[in-house]
Amino acid sequence: MAPQEHILPSATHASPNPALAAPDLIARLVAALELTPLVAVCSIDRAGRIRFCNQACADLSGLAPAAVVGQPLNSLFSRGDREAEHDALVAAAWRTGKHSPIGDWQVRTAGGSELWLYSTLVPVYHEGELTQVFCMDVDITSRKVEEDALAVAGANFRQLFQKSGDAILLVRAGLVEEANPAALQLFKCPHPAAFIGRRLADFSPLQQPGGALSEAAAQRLEEQAHQHGNCRYDWRYLDCGGRLFWAEVLMTSVTLNHEHVFYVLVRDISLRKSAERTLYLAAQVFENSRDAILLTDHDRHVISINRAYAEITGFGSDDMLGKPLSVYRSGVEDETFFRAVWDQLATDHWQGEIWSRRKGGELFPAWLALTAIRDSHDQICNYMAILSDITERKRSEEHTRHLAEHDFLTDLPNRVLLLDRLSLALSAARRNDSMLAILFLDLDRFKQINDTLGHQVGDQLLKEVAARLLKCVRKVDTVSRQGGDEFVIILADIGGIDHAAHVAGAIRQAICQPHVIGEHELHVSTSIGVSIFPSDGDDIDTLVKNADIAMYHAKQGGRNNFQFFSDEMNERIVERASFEQGLRRALAEGQFELAFEPELDIATGALVAAEALIRWRHPELGLLLPERFIGVAEEAGLMVPIGDWVLREACRHARRWHDGGHALTVAVNLSLTQFVRRDLVDSVRAALDAAGLEARFLELELTESIIMKGGGATAATLHGLRALGVRLSLDDFGTGWSRVGQLKDYPIDKLKIAQAFLRGGCDETVIRTIIAMARSLRMTVIAEGVETPGQLAFLRDEGCDLYQGRQAKAALRNGDAGDVGDVGDLGDLGDPDGINGWLRRPAS
Repeated sequence: MAPQEHILPSATHASPNPALAAPDLIARLVAALELTPLVAVCSIDRAGRIRFCNQACADLSGLAPAAVVGQPLNSLFSRGDREAEHDALVAAAWRTGKHSPIGDWQVRTAGGSELWLYSTLVPVYHEGELTQVFCMDVDITSRKVEEDALAVAGANFRQLFQKSGDAILLVRAGLVEEANPAALQLFKCPHPAAFIGRRLADFSPLQQPGGALSEAAAQRLEEQAHQHGNCRYDWRYLDCGGRLFWAEVLMTSVTLNHEHVFYVLVRDISLRKSAERTLYLAAQVFENSRDAILLTDHDRHVISINRAYAEITGFGSDDMLGKPLSVYRSGVEDETFFRAVWDQLATDHWQGEIWSRRKGGELFPAWLALTAIRDSHDQICNYMAILSDITERKRSEEHTRHLAEHDFLTDLPNRVLLLDRLSLALSAARRNDSMLAILFLDLDRFKQINDTLGHQVGDQLLKEVAARLLKCVRKVDTVSRQGGDEFVIILADIGGIDHAAHVAGAIRQAICQPHVIGEHELHVSTSIGVSIFPSDGDDIDTLVKNADIAMYHAKQGGRNNFQFFSDEMNERIVERASFEQGLRRALAEGQFELAFEPELDIATGALVAAEALIRWRHPELGLLLPERFIGVAEEAGLMVPIGDWVLREACRHARRWHDGGHALTVAVNLSLTQFVRRDLVDSVRAALDAAGLEARFLELELTESIIMKGGGATAATLHGLRALGVRLSLDDFGTGWSRVGQLKDYPIDKLKIAQAFLRGGCDETVIRTIIAMARSLRMTVIAEGVETPGQLAFLRDEGCDLYQGRQAKAALRNGDAGDVGDVGDLGDLGDPDGINGWLRRPAS
């Protein structure tokens, strides 16, 4: 603001009262001016020379007052090219005698400083005569600097206003007063007149998103901006073309010329809002998807999972975040599989079926889609995994597949599945050079049952037959229904035709048993045809056709029997059947005998035990060793009664030895069929009681394979026998048991070194290992099949306890078995040669 014009009393001007210009008044005025620090004052005479200057003038100019008196006015301040203009104004003041503000002047002091001064010329009268002119200057340099800065800022703001890429509006009293070009472009206004004088709310829809009325909402926002200085908000506008768009608004309240106005900056954020909407929808899809979704960083560490992932797998954010994705593999697929997956992800996508695992450990089938996410530089920055639980789909597919491959009535495989499995079985048989059998069977006179009792009874009979067929075969075999009363069975990987004959015989017997269907007891039989791969055919069609032909031969042969396609095989089966019948007669008529293998103490040569070995004195074939008949006995289901007979007879003989004064132990071999029977302990106890033999003199021998196949009851059975007092021996040790470390868990008393380690070159390392292990477990060691003196010497040196074989028999024949006395009665043979005779002849 310019200094006040009248800084001196009006008495300085011409006055009708001369007293007002008295010298004492002028003197007082000069004294007052001398002391003022704010105004630089100097007095100028008519010649333009300085007659007086105050201290403020001296301070401002940088010169002492005495130094400037008498000097021209420009000695204080140089006004450059406006010097003449200033001189003219001073001359005018002398000429007119009038008080004259002469404005702003840029000057240079004697010291070289640049200043801005506001100057006023005041004429002074004395006794009615103009005697001097006061030049009064106020330093306005600071104000000028501020004004210049404001001018620059104003120019810059104006330029910014006009050239800003954001829309800017000046709103005064609620109406648009000015709009920049960007505003016209944003609102699609053809010229400023479309804006000027209108309310900003006129460019809004009736309502904002959320339901608020635009006019009322705009009024509230203006009040907030006025109260707080500014207000930022998002707003929905309507341009002149009728297009709705989102904008970010910054409304700033300022004061112009003592009046409140608003500068409103409007920025189009429609793209941002659209992106936000897209991100919101993506987040909703991510969180509410029924599929499990997982995100990782570029190092495959989990950074986010959705709710479905936690629900499906049981793993929550605390379990997953920050962990490597590999931690959560199911363990079903191997490293090679996942390496191939990540290799394919170089193309940004992989999908396929995998096994996943829930937090509780449960496996479930899943469909996994993996996607590589790339940044703006085409570098992989994240991976997204979408995992779908396909348990129900797989169950449905399996159900559909099952319906397509199985008979609806019996639930057995139908022809489709039969042919598939037969193809696989043939491929395996060719690869392994093994045999398989096809059994083709139908029910004899089934049509008569259907016609007389109805299809419902017939259907129930077929279901019962299917159940019995399944019980006659192994899990690896296939029983299928081909329609009507026809069934086809695949026996895979059979050891020979005897196996097929045994199954066919078992089926015939099972079907012949009465069938109770409702109130009916039905008696049916079956005719079975058998073909063998490879002798009866090398392909599916030939094998099935030949089994069918063999089945018709069985029907022609009187039904209720089975026939092989090959006559030679039929003859062999007849012979086998006759052999089986002979075994049954042998058991009933007492044709079995026992022979005994001696066991000698390797250190003393004393006879300590004998192993019972069965023989069959066949009425036509003579004396048969076990190798000839044990296999047939097992297939015929005769091992339990034969084994019981051996057990009873061995105990009876041992008792007779004891009665003769020879406390020998008798060893009896157990078969797998005997070992797994539930009443084995009772059976052994009964044999001991019947013979009156102490249990400690009975030793039961089991092979490693029997213990391996004995199942979960193995330990319980062995401990039950030990509790009875019986000794337990592990036969053929080292030939098959893969869990040697569990020996300590079983109550085994003796290990028998397999003869295989003594045949040919003696495997000394293995034998030493077995003996050392037996010693550590405090078990007795016996070697079987000792044939040479060298073998015997080696075993003796290594600490073996007992031995069997040719060397043991030789020792007995030569009388090297110690003082055994007259033991001819051991075999109840009355042999005067005693023990030697007993060894040479089977016991009765």
